[in-house]
Amino acid sequence: MNPKMKALRKLRIDDICHGECPNGASLICLVTNITETRISVRTVTTQYEIDFDRATGLEITENTKSACYIDSVAPLPADIHEIMLSLDRKYRFATNPEDAKLTPEQKRGLYFIADFYPENQL
Repeated sequence: MNPKMKALRKLRIDDICHGECPNGASLICLVTNITETRISVRTVTTQYEIDFDRATGLEITENTKSACYIDSVAPLPADIHEIMLSLDRKYRFATNPEDAKLTPEQKRGLYFIADFYPENQL
């Protein structure tokens, strides 16, 4: 088993990981389900559901040219992890634009992630 596969196998439900798309889009992902072959996530800020191959980290999609991939599974510090969970809840249940405004603490979490994941690639 290669190191990337070992790292992907360590993911658990409610972990946060990071993905990237070919267009450079950054994906903060909350793991929602894991099977022997698949990692299912929901993006924290946009609430998209994505399935990744558990062996390769590549998005399971028919259009492989636009496939996103998991590029970091580094565990977040506990406070940042909680902030990401609060963002997921905020965007999942927002009913109007006012609900989606970020708190200073949530901004701090996003700034942290912007540096953390590029420094902790698979």
